Amino acid sequence: MRLHRLSITAFGPFGATQEVDFDALSSAGLFLLHGPTGAGKTSVLDAVCFALYGAVPGARQSPGASLRSDHAPADLPTEVQLELTVGGRRLEVTRRPAQPRPKKRGDGFTQEKAQSRLRGYDPERGWQALSKSHQEIGDELTQLIGMSRDQFCQVVLLPQGDFARFLRSDAEARGKLLGRLFDTRRFAAVEERLAELRRGAEARVTAADERILALAQRIAQAAGPVGAEATPITARPGGPGLAEAVLEWAAIARSTARERLDIAHRFLTGAEGRQRAARHALDTERERARLQQRYEETVRRAAALEERRPEHDRCQEDLERARKADRVAPALELREEAERAYLAARAGLDRARSLLTPELADAGADQLAELERKFQQELYALDAARQAEERSARLDGERVRLNREAQADDELIREADAWLADWDITRAALKGRIDASQEAATRAEQLAGLLAPARRRLDAAGRRDALATDVQQAEQRLTAAREQELDARKSWLDLRERRLRGIAAELAAGLVTGEPCAVCGSAEHPVPASPGDGHVDRATEEGALAAQRSAEETRARAQQHLGLVRERHAAAEREARGDDASASSTVAELVALVDRLVDEHAEAHRLAAATNPAREALATAEREHAERLEQRQEAYSRISARTAAREALDAEQARLAEQITAARGESPSVAAHAERLTRRVARLADAAEAVRAEQETDRRRKEADDRLSDAAFRAGFDTPEAAAATLLDAAAQRDLQHRVDAWQAEAAAVADRRAERDAREAAEQPPARPSAAQGEFETAEWLLREASSALAAADERCGELARLSGESADEVRRLGPVRQEYERIARLAGLAAGTSADNERKMRLEAYVLAARLEQVAAAATARLRRMSSGRYTLVHSDARTGGRRAGLGLHVVDAWTGSERDTATLSGGETFFASLALALGLADVVTEEAGGVRLDTLFIDEGFGSLDDQTLDEVLDVLDSLRERDRSVGIVSHVADLRRRIPVRLEVVKERQGSSVRHRL
Repeated sequence: MRLHRLSITAFGPFGATQEVDFDALSSAGLFLLHGPTGAGKTSVLDAVCFALYGAVPGARQSPGASLRSDHAPADLPTEVQLELTVGGRRLEVTRRPAQPRPKKRGDGFTQEKAQSRLRGYDPERGWQALSKSHQEIGDELTQLIGMSRDQFCQVVLLPQGDFARFLRSDAEARGKLLGRLFDTRRFAAVEERLAELRRGAEARVTAADERILALAQRIAQAAGPVGAEATPITARPGGPGLAEAVLEWAAIARSTARERLDIAHRFLTGAEGRQRAARHALDTERERARLQQRYEETVRRAAALEERRPEHDRCQEDLERARKADRVAPALELREEAERAYLAARAGLDRARSLLTPELADAGADQLAELERKFQQELYALDAARQAEERSARLDGERVRLNREAQADDELIREADAWLADWDITRAALKGRIDASQEAATRAEQLAGLLAPARRRLDAAGRRDALATDVQQAEQRLTAAREQELDARKSWLDLRERRLRGIAAELAAGLVTGEPCAVCGSAEHPVPASPGDGHVDRATEEGALAAQRSAEETRARAQQHLGLVRERHAAAEREARGDDASASSTVAELVALVDRLVDEHAEAHRLAAATNPAREALATAEREHAERLEQRQEAYSRISARTAAREALDAEQARLAEQITAARGESPSVAAHAERLTRRVARLADAAEAVRAEQETDRRRKEADDRLSDAAFRAGFDTPEAAAATLLDAAAQRDLQHRVDAWQAEAAAVADRRAERDAREAAEQPPARPSAAQGEFETAEWLLREASSALAAADERCGELARLSGESADEVRRLGPVRQEYERIARLAGLAAGTSADNERKMRLEAYVLAARLEQVAAAATARLRRMSSGRYTLVHSDARTGGRRAGLGLHVVDAWTGSERDTATLSGGETFFASLALALGLADVVTEEAGGVRLDTLFIDEGFGSLDDQTLDEVLDVLDSLRERDRSVGIVSHVADLRRRIPVRLEVVKERQGSSVRHRL
């Protein structure tokens, strides 16, 4: 991998765009990258790493850190562009980090996403775009370089501080660094996979043991007290002997359960016999107790019956008297009804007499009827006066109507006079509206004739402006086509000239031994010409000629298109100017003209549309003028007719008033006088009717008293009152009958019970004891249930134990292969993890592989360390254990002067530097081989030279200078002043107020 060019824009301390020409710096093989502290030396290396991997080295990729320069203007984006050759391909990678940029509209900033571009160089087609995807570019570069970012930062950017720490660090820290560089994750993955397999196998064994132990617990639950007699299981899941212990324990539980089942069978047989005897005894005691209770109840009912005998006799007597009184009930009801009718008639008579005058309070029915007939005749005489009064009221209404019509006619005459007074002005105004509308119609036609040409000119002006842009674009395309044609022709002529210069080699390629040359005719060809550098063959020339002809055709098409567009533009220009060539034809002016014509035309059209309404309004006004004249004349005629009608009404009204006054007497009106007579007639009629009703009801009451006395005597009662007191309603009689019937039924039932023989005999025996028999039966029943439950439980326990024992045996058989696999995997996992007894050095598999890599690195580093230290020091790998730690990643230095081997942590500062430099160079060689032999043509070494004396510095520089023998270039990053004298080719980083910049010193 060789770096060619680096462009840095607004990155880190660099506020503007800085170019680094690595080709010029690498020409001498060794160059110096120097500058003051904080100027940005390391930022140049960060830019290289960011271009390749999209991130800076891990130590400087802190969370929240921004790569954008604080010195850069807001509109200058941060960008890094690197041109390099890797894997035989010339590439250019450009990256922009996520960064804020000014908004295109408004104030403030918006966050722009990260961008990446990758281009490849083709000698024939130049730079070609390859990808814009972050993922694709990262995968492509990582595959070509063959190293991850961490490996690249350790191998190409050689940070000496990290390797100095590597020399002094312990095995664990070295393992982390080497693991990142050599990517030994696959070996760690093997360890983890083996550990995972071991955990999985162990989990399967433990799960199987837990299932067996769960079955054992279920067996213990099923065995119940039987399980307590066996020896408990002490083995744990995953441990040896658990399966055998469970099977042995299950066999003991099954044997004990079968013995308990036999005992339960015998106990159940005895309990069933005791239960049958207790049941018979209980039934006997219950029957005797029932008969004794029945006899005692019969005795109690007989005594109670005798106690209720007097009440029965009284009810029987009351019932017989009530049935006699029922024969008097109709007469009693008739008497009560007559009494009620008399009282109601008497109350009606009192109310009617209260409405009469005092002198009529004691009048009889005949006197009251005579007065009624007298007032009725007087009422008939008022009918003519009532009709006269009604006619007078109608005459009043007619007079009001005439007055209302007179007012309406007066209002109509006034309104007609007012309207007719303005008739001439209204008629002139309506005729003026008609004339104005006709003039507006003529104006609208004129404007319509002007509007269409104006719109066509406006459309033509719009096309003209659009075609003007097309003309400019066509001219630009023609210019580009001409330039492309010239370039293609120049390239073709150049290739043709180069081919003609090397035509001898092309002809020599067609020579055949023994055949004459097509140029000189000789059959011998001692020194045929060979192609030189940059030789052009016929196919290349023909390709260039085809490209030149294609460019010529493209130029001709562009020129033809330009002519066509110009013709269209000229036609649009002529149409936009119209008939007047000197008239203005800008789009804005034509838009204003069209808008003005449209407004004027709309206004004229609006006014012209009012012609018909104006004519209709004139016709309507003329009709209204004639109607108002006619209405006014009719009103004058109606006024004359009303005057005559009013005089006739006045005469008739005077005659009716005399008749009404004579008839109404002292009343305010004839109707009021008639209403007063009507009320007096009605009162007299009511009073006469009430007197007659009172006399009739009194007669009926006396007849009812006579009938009641006769009925009571025939029924055997001394007085009607005695019969009424004895009378009972139907409900009371039914109640007495029920009570009598109930006593007689009870008497019959007691007689039947006294005749029962078995109850009488049971009463003569000792009292029954059913409670004691019930207790004995319940005890026997409980013993039977317990025996049945014990037998069922014992039988179920035996079946369950047999089933669970079978499942346990099946689980034990399935566990065998699983446990064998677990033991095999556990041995492999322990060996790879360094915990097995077979692994004497307790080295993990990854550490073992890294130890081999470290041994290679130490051997590669020793070749340079011996030269830097004048043959004194040698780096060796040590796999010895230190303390309780694991072995494998020890690193010692052998001092040839003393012959002793000691830890690298004991080296001095200068010795540590060149030892770490040698280690870094050796590590670069080994990692390069590990990456598939990718050639690293550009290396950077960062700091540490200030700790060397002059002699050691010369030796170190000699070693670095020797790297040029393999066409490598080495860049030293340092601010040591003495290196500027020793290394002439330099890249200086200058720190300035507006941002750092770079300068080439070649």
